[in-house]
Formats: sequence, structure tokens, C-alpha cells
Amino acid sequence: MKKAAAHLPRVDAIGGSSAGIIVDNQIKIASLLRGIPGADLPRARQLFKRVQEAWGVPVEVANDGDVTALAGAMSLKTAAILGIAMGSSEAAGYIDREGRITGRLNELAFAPVDFNPAAARDEWSQDCGVGASYFSQQAVNRLAVSAGFVFPENMLLPERLKTTQAAMVSGDPRAVDVFTTIGMCLGHTLPWYRLFYDFDTALILGRVTSGEGGECIASTARKILSELAPEIKLAMQDEKSRRVGQCVAAASLPRR
Repeated sequence: MKKAAAHLPRVDAIGGSSAGIIVDNQIKIASLLRGIPGADLPRARQLFKRVQEAWGVPVEVANDGDVTALAGAMSLKTAAILGIAMGSSEAAGYIDREGRITGRLNELAFAPVDFNPAAARDEWSQDCGVGASYFSQQAVNRLAVSAGFVFPENMLLPERLKTTQAAMVSGDPRAVDVFTTIGMCLGHTLPWYRLFYDFDTALILGRVTSGEGGECIASTARKILSELAPEIKLAMQDEKSRRVGQCVAAASLPRR
């Protein structure tokens, strides 16, 4: 894989539903700016630089997936890591063999992982079979409903996830099916990702991986990887790190 040229400006992406491009901590294209009047756009694009000046602290904007990979590199003390955060969407990042964040736009949320013509359709992109529909709160909700869970219409996805995770603790077979299915999808997807990323370790984080549901995802995926791609190691940190590991890693990024 080609190394990023040292003289190029840092390019980062805001992940999830706030997709966009950041160059040298300046917002260039982002759905965050959709509601900003044209006259205010120049000021809005300088948001992060203004925060840095106002607070007097170092600021570095990075893709949330890259920070996931960085958290893994820091805790596992290794490189060549693909980090995947399963939250409101699927965030992904990559640390190369030299231990560097490359600056590439690793937005795997909208990369295809299911080529079935009848695959789940993502509400935002309208694409079928993308990662966001299989490794996120959206995936838990879709699978839970299919498994027989009935949620109040006004219940938000985070609460639906918590309900499904609570059912997992109580041994509800419907919840087991949900997290086992996500694990199966992950086990078959990681070898596909490895065609494009030179990694040895995949690290999963995020709310979806919390608790017994996360353990089920990891164990199921490892069984599949042992047959399909035993060279891939699947790592998952302790409960606290799954939730706040990104924050610790992100705090290490700014130059002081």
C-alpha cells in the first residue's frame, strides 16, 4: 500500500451521519453545514480553529474510526490495525505497519458488505448491503424486530439497543440470534476488508459491542475467522475501554 505523502495537508472525515471532509482542521464539505446560511459558511468552516483559539488548547480533528484504530494500537502495543466502532453507524479507521494514521477517508459505513440484491437498504445513502446496516445500532434494531422484539414506535435506537442487550443478559434467544448474526456478518466481512487494508488485527469498539452482546459478536466472528482467515486476529478491549477508549486516544493526538 502506498504511504501518504508527508507534504500533503491532513485530510480527515467526520464519520457517521455527519459525513464530510476536514482539511487541516477546516471543514470543507460536511452535512454539519447543511443548515448554515451562505453568508455564515466561512465562519462555520473555521469552527475547530475558533474553538482552539477560544479555549487555548491544542485541537486535532480526526476520523472517529481512525481514533478507534489508534486506541487499539496504544492498548495492544502493535500496528497494522483496522478499527471498527459500532455505534449509531459504522466508523472505521486504519493504523498502518509504521503505526501511523494515513489520513485516508476510511468511511466503510457505506462500503458494501452484502451483495444480495435483497440486502438491507440504508436509510441515509439509500444503498443496499452497506456496513452501516450490519454493524451498528441500526443493525441491532432491524435484526431485533425480525427476531420478534416489539418496540414502542417513539423509542429511539439507543434505547432499543439497551433493551436488546438487557434481553441478552436474561438469556432471551431472540437477543442471542441478533448478536450472533452480527458476529457472523463480521466474520465474513473482515477478510473482505483485508483485500483493501493491510492489517493483522481488527479491533471492535462502540455501544453495540458492550456487554454480553459484544462477547457474542466477537466469539462468533472468531469461529468464522478461524476457518476463513486465521491470520486475522479479532481484538475487543475491556468494557470501559470499549466505551471511552476513543476519548483517551483522541486526547493524545494534538501537538502540544
